Parts: sequence; structure tokens; C-alpha cells
Amino acid sequence: MKIAIAQINPTIGDLLLNAQKILEAAQRAAVSGARLLLTPELSLCGYPPRDLLLNPSFVEAMGITLQNLAQDLPPNLAVLVGTVEQNLEASITGGKSLFNSMALLENGQIKQVFHKRLLPTYDVFDERRYFEPGLQANYFTLDNIDIGVTICEDLWNDEEFWGKRSYAANPIADLATLGVDLIVNLSASPYTAGKQQFRETMLKHSAVRFQQPFIYANQVGGNDDLIFDGRSFALNRQGEIICRARGFETDLLVVEFDEVQRDLQLGSVEPIYESEDEEIWQALVLGVRDYARKCRFSKVVLGLSGGIDSAIVAAIATAALGKENVLGVLMPSPYSSDHSISDAVALAESLGIKTNLLPIGELMQGFDQTLGELFAGTEFGLAEENIQSRIRGNLLMAIANKFGYLLLSTGNKSEMAVGYCTLYGDMNGGLAVIADVPKTRVYSLCQWLNRHNEIIPQNVLTKPPSAELKPGQVDQDSLPAYEILDDILQRLIHNHQSAAQIVAVGHDPVIVDRVIQMVARAEFKRRQAPPGLKITDRAFGTGWRMPIASNWVGVKNTYQAKTIATPTLVYRDGQDAHPQINIG
Repeated sequence: MKIAIAQINPTIGDLLLNAQKILEAAQRAAVSGARLLLTPELSLCGYPPRDLLLNPSFVEAMGITLQNLAQDLPPNLAVLVGTVEQNLEASITGGKSLFNSMALLENGQIKQVFHKRLLPTYDVFDERRYFEPGLQANYFTLDNIDIGVTICEDLWNDEEFWGKRSYAANPIADLATLGVDLIVNLSASPYTAGKQQFRETMLKHSAVRFQQPFIYANQVGGNDDLIFDGRSFALNRQGEIICRARGFETDLLVVEFDEVQRDLQLGSVEPIYESEDEEIWQALVLGVRDYARKCRFSKVVLGLSGGIDSAIVAAIATAALGKENVLGVLMPSPYSSDHSISDAVALAESLGIKTNLLPIGELMQGFDQTLGELFAGTEFGLAEENIQSRIRGNLLMAIANKFGYLLLSTGNKSEMAVGYCTLYGDMNGGLAVIADVPKTRVYSLCQWLNRHNEIIPQNVLTKPPSAELKPGQVDQDSLPAYEILDDILQRLIHNHQSAAQIVAVGHDPVIVDRVIQMVARAEFKRRQAPPGLKITDRAFGTGWRMPIASNWVGVKNTYQAKTIATPTLVYRDGQDAHPQINIG
């Protein structure tokens, strides 16, 4: 039996378009001789549909579209389609009104419907908000082959692999006990760096443990802040990878199940990426391309400062949308260095993108005159520095509004973590491209991009990073060296380490204490930031749910008994008691 995997890129909510993509994949699968076609989780509506599921007309339309799709599919091809099913007993049992389901379509009919059993509620997932879990092991028989059906999270509860159970049931173990010949998993698994290797390691463990061949079908494409990498794959009973689809692209794979050996046969295996930087680059390019396309933007605009962050964002946008669709705006102030202009121009020439030069000196003078009487007798400080950033933000938004461009913000994760950014200034935008990329990784990506040809000018890579909001300013006037800052942030945000644990590896206690405070107090900014593309397991997006009005300091100063002096706090940005840091 030939089994095809449709690695499709759905648009959330566009039922007719998604059904058309499934139909086209089915027609190609039928030509290849496939008997069964697999599509990803919720392939009919796209994942994650979020609160669209609370709209009864949306659910009803999905049911109608599914019926129509069943009638349009090629004969003699069975297709598993991701959809939702109403829970008819919800009003009696008190359960959720929907199931996250896979429908088996064949010969114009919906033959069977299978419900997802394990519903994740961590990180970006909130499936208990919408769905009732299925209670039964799912399988069907096709041409005398028993095929077990699992949906995404159903795979992620092997107590031998994890050392614990996160749910009471293990759907894989249940199917193995039933003696199925093959287990398929239909997923919408968001990308994070290194996740594919983890998926394959986890499934290899299950294949060997239960002596089961597996086929894993994953969604591809960008949906809001989430990026889906595809890379569908299959393993034989020995846990060997026998096929792998392309990463970050739509694909159609066909794999053969040998009915005599009761195992999957070797097929096409796409190679893994040479480096994590290459993988992250592909993810960010796809994320920008799909966010723009699915939000119906054809062109983007961004500020070019001559710095490394705007350089990598411009390069990503150019790769995603084409050089003719990217506009870089240079907005020098009297504090801008000569190289901020020359480096930005050199980058634009390297990428082949258009630029506009909009000096902001006169606009700054206008603000100074308007605020002169009110600010009389005070020293130049954060307020004046932030005005420069907000002038630039206003100019960029004006361009975006006037011409219908998508404004890309260029702040990195290190800055977003500690609040080294300006509300309604450099944070303006419709998409924060590198908001989940630490500063040290930004440098690494640029170096990877330059591995064959110099795309990012060398001076951008070597000069000290600076917001250039006052004479001689560099980032390290206000922040620890980025190598130190990023390591502390990794331990604090991703590894959930306490201050004591971070200090124990050699970090300065005063710096650790200060960084912890800055992260906590910058939450009000992150809440107002544009969506940021997620590439790590702990991003400042839909999976980050921290309070703004909070005074919990239990992680502070736990590494020693004596109290360490708290850094000086000042009032700024309309909020009180914020660490005194430059937020240009």
C-alpha cells in the first residue's frame, strides 16, 4: 500500500482555500498510486484557529466544507482530514462542545471520525479552552491493514522517554496493545530551534519500544507568531528514518507499506540542515513571507539604522518578499554617526533594496521648542532620547499607512527582555521579525549569511552596537555585555533557574539581580509589542503569560542571606519605579 503525506500550508479560517489544497494534494496522490492520504491536524481550518472555534457559523461551515470535499475527492483514495466535530453530549455531561478530530473520507462519504485524546494547555497551546478529549483508541482498517490514528499531542506522553506521564493515557501504548500494523500521527507542531531532532528521537524511541512503524505528517507555514516547519517523516519498526519531507516548504511524500513484512519501506529522505543558523534563517524567512501574504501585504518598510538588527531584518525581508518589495528608511539625527548612514547605504546596495533618507533634526527642534517651557530647568535625559525614537516611529507608520506597507520592527529578544526599547518608537510595527532572536544569535545569523559573500557589511558586524541617541553612546553603557546578558536570560527565561543558580555558574550577583528586575518591569512594554516570530521554546508571544501589575520578587537575592543594594529606580514612560536604563 502506498501512503501519501500532504504537507500543506493552510490559511486559518479560509475553509475553501484549504479544502482546495487538500483536493489538489489528493489528486497528485491518486496519480502516484497512493491508497491513503494523510493531512495535518485541523488541516481544513488551519492551526491554531483559536476563538474562531467559538463562532457556531464557522463550525457549521467547516462541516459543510468537509462534506463537499468528501464528494470531490478521487475515488479509491482514502483521506484523513483534520476538522472539528461537535460533542453532542456536552449539554448533558458539561464537557466542551467540540472535539479536535480527524475525519476519514472515502468514496464520497465520511466513513469514520477520530478524536484527539491528549489536549495540551502549555506554552502556545490552549486546547482545553475549546475541546473535549477523546476517550477511545483510534484506528481503522484499510485493505486488511489496521492503521492507528493519533493527533499531535497524542504522541508526547511516553513515560519511558520522558521519565514521567503528563496525562493519564498513553494513546501509543493503547494502539500497540490493540496490535495495529501502523500508527499515523497528524500534527500541527510549531517550530522551535532543534525541535525536529527531538521529534525524531522521541518517535524512534516509541517505534523501537512498541515495534511499530510510524508516519508523522506535520503542517507547514506561518500563522501569526507561530511558524510550522513541516519536515514530515516516517520510521520503520527498527526506528530508522525511511522518509523525510522538505523543511519550511509544502511537500507531498509517498511511502510504501510492505504488507508481507508489515513495515514501511525506504523512500525519499530530505537531508537535515547543516547548522542551526540555517534552520532559523529558513524559519524567519517563511514567517515573514506568510505573515505578509496571509495579512494581504505585498510590500514592507523598516528603519535602517546602520546597525546589525535592522540589517538582518532587511536581509530576511528581502529573501522572503523580493528586493523590489522592501523599502529601507534612513532617519539620521544630529547624534547619528557617519557610519550609521554609510553602513545602511552599503547594506541596501548589497541587498538591492530601495531607500529613502529622512533626517529628523528639524523635527527634534520642533519638539524641543514645544516642550521647552515645560522642560525648562531639567537635564537632557531619557525623555529627550525617546522622542527621537518616537519621531522615527511616527515617520515609519506614516509611510506604512500612506502606501499600505507592512512595517517591520527590528528589536531583538535581548532588548525586549530588559526593556531596552521605546514604546511607540522603535517598537512600532505590524510584525517583530527577530523578537525571539537573542542579540548573540543575531550576530551568528549574520556571520552565517556572510559565509560565502559579504551581504552584511563588515563594519556592521564589528562596530559596538549603539542606539545613537546621545553623543558617544553604546549599548554597554546601560546593559551588560550581550554574551553575559544572553546567558543570564537563557537561564532565567528558558531554563527557569533561580538567581542563586545563575550566580552559581559565575555571574555577578549585582548584574543578575538587575537583569531579573529589568525583565519583570519591562512586561508592560512586551504586552504592547507587535507579534514576534517564535523560534525558541519560550518566546514573548502567545505562550508568555506574565502579569504586568506584579510585585513578586521571590527570585530576587535568594543566592545569599545578606541584602544586595537595589539599583537606582526612576520614573519614566508613564510607569513608576522602573530601572534606570537607556531605552532608545
